[in-house]
Amino acid sequence: MLDIKFIRENLDLVQKSIRDRGLILDLDELIKLDDSRRKILLELDNLRAQRNKANNEISVLLKEQKNADEKIASMKKVSAEIDRLDEELKYLKQKLDNFLLNIPNIPHYSVPIGDEARKEIVRVWGKLPQFDFRPLTHIELSEGLDIIDFKRATKLTGSNFVLYKDWGAKIERALFNFMLDLHTKKHGYIEVFPPFLVNRASMIGTGQLPKLEEDMYRLKDDDYFLIPTAEVPLTNILRDEILQEEDLPIYLTAYTACFRREAGSYGKDTKGLIRVHQFDKVELVKFVKPESSYDELESLVKDAEEVLQLLGLPYRVVLLSTQELSFSASKCYDLEVYAAGLNRWLEVSSCSNFEDFQARRSNIRYRTREKKLKYVHTLNGSGVALARTLICILENYQNKDGTITIPEALRPYLDGKESICR
Repeated sequence: MLDIKFIRENLDLVQKSIRDRGLILDLDELIKLDDSRRKILLELDNLRAQRNKANNEISVLLKEQKNADEKIASMKKVSAEIDRLDEELKYLKQKLDNFLLNIPNIPHYSVPIGDEARKEIVRVWGKLPQFDFRPLTHIELSEGLDIIDFKRATKLTGSNFVLYKDWGAKIERALFNFMLDLHTKKHGYIEVFPPFLVNRASMIGTGQLPKLEEDMYRLKDDDYFLIPTAEVPLTNILRDEILQEEDLPIYLTAYTACFRREAGSYGKDTKGLIRVHQFDKVELVKFVKPESSYDELESLVKDAEEVLQLLGLPYRVVLLSTQELSFSASKCYDLEVYAAGLNRWLEVSSCSNFEDFQARRSNIRYRTREKKLKYVHTLNGSGVALARTLICILENYQNKDGTITIPEALRPYLDGKESICR
């Protein structure tokens, strides 16, 4: 969340960032709300000063056994006005806070301005697979090997859910175990296994609410949400806490299932694993000092890249443009992996720096060695997401006979098995 004082002092910058994101927001209304709030605060200060002065005078009159009825009656009117203004202030503060919660973060100066066409390919790793036969899609391969059952998943729940079977389930489990081991043993992350349900405050803290509520799964009888990403519980672990400077940086990782309604996306990528409502993901979250956050972003991207390198999957790193950024991000890199059967690049990770945007919403601060309180910077990235990574493994490692060669990095998690066959 942007601070109202910052917005007032940098109105042109904030308005430009909103335009660069392709959005329309009337900041004049925000300033009017804040002006009204400030006016009421001033009135309340004056009235409370009057009340305090009158209370002292009443006390003196009563001690001197003089009549204080007129003063008391006058102060009752002042107290009633204070109560009225307090209620008005609460109303204005709520409106102001709701407005602030809907203002997106300011893009970093290095982010390309514009729509998807302005995104930049930063680097490419690996060679695209070559086949002497027509490569099959993951749908055809999984049906032939009987490792993913889309029809029964639809029977169990509905469209765009997945039922993994036999080696499909085993390779899914192998993937997130491999990633967790890599990030905890080599990259220095602490593993967490959080709840898959969070409260509204947690969703507001990371920026999913109020903007994206229609994309979330919410319980009918409780104000809880199924997590769209482990970023939400991991970041909110430290909500309303004050850290010490020597505690930073803090790196957390978690495997969770993730749930997204994908409202508004119906009709797009409805077959197979490209766009599903429940998928597995290993998430990476960092809490760092402001001066190191952009170096930490580059390091975060490298951590996610190593997963793909060890799996031998060709990928590219893409710097997103302003209109492609998530609501909370200042800068974001996507990792896109090539899928041979679909002949497409598929996003499997987004690595973002939120600067202090989430920390302000979640009230996560640290005390410097000079005893000053500052907001931390938060970052997160997928390290990495399934099921699209599984798509790329199935399609890139397929053989002419319909079998799948298992990447070497996964074989220790699959009893040394080298290929999947029916």
